[in-house]
Amino acid sequence: VRRRPHLPLHFPLFFLLGLNMEETCLPSVASESDKSNPTDLDMASMARQRVDIPALFRERAAAGSYVKISAPMVRYSKIAFRNVVRRHGVDVAYTPMIVADSFVRSTHAREADFETSNAESSVVAQFAAATAADFADACELMAPWVDAIDLNCGCPQKWAMAEGLGSHLTLNPHKVADMVKAATARVSIPITVKIRIRDKLSDTLELARRAEAMGAAWLSVHGRTPKERHHPVHYDVIETIKQSLSIPVVANGDVFTLADADRIVQTTGVDGVMAARGLLTNPALFDGVDLCPKSVIEEYVLEGINTGTHFHTLHHHVAFMVEKQFGRIERQEFNRLTSNAAVVDYLRSRHNMLPLSATIAHTLAQGASQLAL
Repeated sequence: VRRRPHLPLHFPLFFLLGLNMEETCLPSVASESDKSNPTDLDMASMARQRVDIPALFRERAAAGSYVKISAPMVRYSKIAFRNVVRRHGVDVAYTPMIVADSFVRSTHAREADFETSNAESSVVAQFAAATAADFADACELMAPWVDAIDLNCGCPQKWAMAEGLGSHLTLNPHKVADMVKAATARVSIPITVKIRIRDKLSDTLELARRAEAMGAAWLSVHGRTPKERHHPVHYDVIETIKQSLSIPVVANGDVFTLADADRIVQTTGVDGVMAARGLLTNPALFDGVDLCPKSVIEEYVLEGINTGTHFHTLHHHVAFMVEKQFGRIERQEFNRLTSNAAVVDYLRSRHNMLPLSATIAHTLAQGASQLAL
């Protein structure tokens, strides 16, 4: 069993926080050569409680509500962040985008790109793939650890487009359909697709209908084209897609408050709403609060430390959360910090966060138990 150690902290912080610095066991995905010999990780994946996300869509629709989703975000939507947003109204959380061919071929990539725990629920892994074979192979490796797998057809980054990944796939609906078909034939968990819209509505609808026909469990739609960045979201196109499909449709784009999400559902009739930047700045967005509470900042820092989150990731997350609460000089001071220990010391000394209390001790103990397999 491979183990992923916590990041080292200097002794005073370690002592004061009472962190469990024993290595925390997090699963990596077994290679083909490992499959014939069950390991502790295999047993852990067997014990994992599966969540039926399509059933969740049906339940919310029957109740006149909708599914609230944390979007895939490169570098950011890792386990500590996913754990926190689930406690604050998120029903389903996506992993960062993972490049399928690297995931299949490299143990190092699998260990670097994905981590979870037996306690994690309602998690969707997202892959970027250029071929049906790569996507299906990656899905087979990932399936024991997640509740659904998503094909990224939305990333507009130039490097991804150049390699035939992300939004490039929307140019070839037949290929997307083949990829969904290949994956659904290999795994029993739901396969989904996340897209950006095309310039022509007819092209977008063809892509959506082909994905549905080949077995996609739901479709997530970012209501901008690959070339649009800060353009207003085309909610009218999302509404038309929803009216054209029988599977659930999720709207993505410019969700910064719970009121935004409610309005999008009322406008488009979608089954779910997916937030990205809004959750980065406020993980409690779906709780209905418009400014990230200090308690949630504390919660994320503790969760991040307890799960071994790399300093740069933790620091960036907290920087997003405090952006509207710190003045310019404070933001500059915070940006100069160089370790998780320094982040904790700064928040404690300058903003009276992370007090030594029974609540903090309980959170740390709870986090340690949830991550143990």
